[in-house]
Amino acid sequence: MIEDSILTKKKFAMLVEDNVSNLSLSYMEAILMVCTDREIDPIDIKKLISPVIKDKLEAECVELRLIEGSTGQLPV
Repeated sequence: MIEDSILTKKKFAMLVEDNVSNLSLSYMEAILMVCTDREIDPIDIKKLISPVIKDKLEAECVELRLIEGSTGQLPV
């Protein structure tokens, strides 16, 4: 089926969210798993990442201190 092979933002986000919830993966791991399963270079997925997935990935990276950002938490 051609429709199954076409990857849209919505379908990409759904695959990532499924991997996060079903396999208990981080968003980064889930994104890379979808790329591996679909044989897509991670560099080429910029157009596929929805704003929701981007925000969740950014929050995850801030929490892991991979990037700087506001966490909304008071400094202790």
